[in-house]
Amino acid sequence: MTQRVKLGRSDLSVSRLCFGGNIFGWTVDEATSFRLLDGFVDAGFNFIDTADVYSKWHDGNKGGESEAIIGAWAKSRGNRDKIVIATKVGSDMGGDEKGLSKAYILRAVDRSLKRLQTDYIDLYQSHWDDLSVPVEEALSAYAELIKAGKVRVVGCSNFNPERLKAALEAHRRDGLPRYESLQPEYNLCERAVFESELAGICSANQIGVISYFSLAGGFLTGKYRSKADLGKSARGSDVEKYLDARGQRILAALDDVAAQYKATPARVAIAWLLAQPVVTAPIASATSAAQLAELTAAAQLTLDATAVQRLNTASAPL
Repeated sequence: MTQRVKLGRSDLSVSRLCFGGNIFGWTVDEATSFRLLDGFVDAGFNFIDTADVYSKWHDGNKGGESEAIIGAWAKSRGNRDKIVIATKVGSDMGGDEKGLSKAYILRAVDRSLKRLQTDYIDLYQSHWDDLSVPVEEALSAYAELIKAGKVRVVGCSNFNPERLKAALEAHRRDGLPRYESLQPEYNLCERAVFESELAGICSANQIGVISYFSLAGGFLTGKYRSKADLGKSARGSDVEKYLDARGQRILAALDDVAAQYKATPARVAIAWLLAQPVVTAPIASATSAAQLAELTAAAQLTLDATAVQRLNTASAPL
């Protein structure tokens, strides 16, 4: 078994790498998803992240595909008590089915539970903040779900500093559930927003951090080094913005550190996240056994202070 750490101040014990489930039912089919999940768990990891909206954007999908695949896999393997399932609520599922109103959360959770074929969710997260709803309203919904045994722990994703602080204050003032985790976009390319204030709030309040886009859409694998490389995958257009002078500095530093450790840029990029004291578990996806091997190897790579500083300098926000 790989290392386990507590998520925030909760009792959830999670591996230091989280499998990103947005690909299930999108870029990988159910059979491949099962093989990848088997490989992830067999390698000693237990933390899987998804959302009700995954992968609604794919032609023919309506949302819920990822949850359904994870639920079918866990049911077939009989391992529900050995894994930590994180899912999310709040994204647009069509019509009025979105947001963080109490009424909607209470409806949406039952749908997620049904798709996941379980009677509890380990980590239930507010996917996107809903500024039309007071933070207290969403937290009161979560209080009901925790009391009912449908949810163990709650977290949030994509919250700004003000709303995260307001939610923490509501917890202290009113005894409402506490967001034990924050899921921000954070990687070597995207540092400024998280590091400016959110990192300090999380550190001061012992909030677990589950970073997403840990490889910056694949840019940090080194696969995209010029505009000619953008056609290599469906996500190529998403990384064009990184093909500037700073992006090239980041790739050069990754290459240097990877050579030093006889590793790959992808492994080093994830190891850099793991070296950040505030990060609990980076989220990353794999669509093949080879990619999964890269992820599991990254979790075993410990960078020394010189390597971390080399990467910090190269990726310093402009």
